[in-house]
Amino acid sequence: MIKIVFFGTPNIGLKSLEYLYNSDKIDVLAVVTQPDKPAGRGHKLQMSPIKKFAVEKNIPVFQPKSIRKEFDIQEELKKLEPDFFVTFAFGQILSQEVLDIPKYETINLHASLLPRYRGANPIQRAIINGDKETGICTMITELGLDCGDICQKLVIPISDTMNCEELWNEIAEKSPKMIEDTLEGLKNKTLTPQKQCEDGVCMANKLTKEECLIDWTKTNTEIHNLIRGICRCPSAYFLFNEKIIKVIESEAVDGSGEVGKIVNHSKEGVDIACGKGLLRLIKVKPEGKGEMFAKDWYNGVKK
Repeated sequence: MIKIVFFGTPNIGLKSLEYLYNSDKIDVLAVVTQPDKPAGRGHKLQMSPIKKFAVEKNIPVFQPKSIRKEFDIQEELKKLEPDFFVTFAFGQILSQEVLDIPKYETINLHASLLPRYRGANPIQRAIINGDKETGICTMITELGLDCGDICQKLVIPISDTMNCEELWNEIAEKSPKMIEDTLEGLKNKTLTPQKQCEDGVCMANKLTKEECLIDWTKTNTEIHNLIRGICRCPSAYFLFNEKIIKVIESEAVDGSGEVGKIVNHSKEGVDIACGKGLLRLIKVKPEGKGEMFAKDWYNGVKK
């Protein structure tokens, strides 16, 4: 059995934790996740999806505010004598002292084809930039940002309509077996990690609120890619009658008109002129309301 401690927080890593927990090759000794955070209208403390699963399965849970500074937790992890640490969207940077705890290595699942999109938002950036493919990598964690040796890669195509939620789910589905295979290969010495090529390095910097505001002078394809790339996470938006309108679904269509103005509306949606072409709004979320079809939103505001 390969003994691991799993580090993760959001639900993208949940299928991997479940898979590893149920594997007859892996022994999940403990889980490390972010502290509970207030959520919802009542702002009640909520457990992360990773913690919920661990509690249900009676897996020991550690929740450091900063694993680098909480030496008592580091000592508890040492006592477990893990072979590997596995990190997947944990949300904290590990110190060398933490990386030195496992017998072999700390393995990270990164949601891009490294060295492309090192950093915090690789899923969103790939779609925003209009890439036709992305992928996942397992890598040896080092102190630098996503610069460790690559263990395995898998290419994932991106269609013209795929949004970040759909890509997120596909990555969640395809990651578990790769993590298990990487752990086995490293322990059995049948897998030799390869150094990252420094050609093609680009960063997936954290999204800013300013980036989410739609710039209608851009092409319809660029705006459509932005909408797909941050769909509900946190969503691209524009202002209409001083209200925020989040765009959930769109389509780039042919046509022209005064930039930023509504030029057509039909049962298919609402068309707004861009720097090049038209953007058809299909589904939106107006400020203070739930998601709705754009045609219904427009029928309400034009009265």
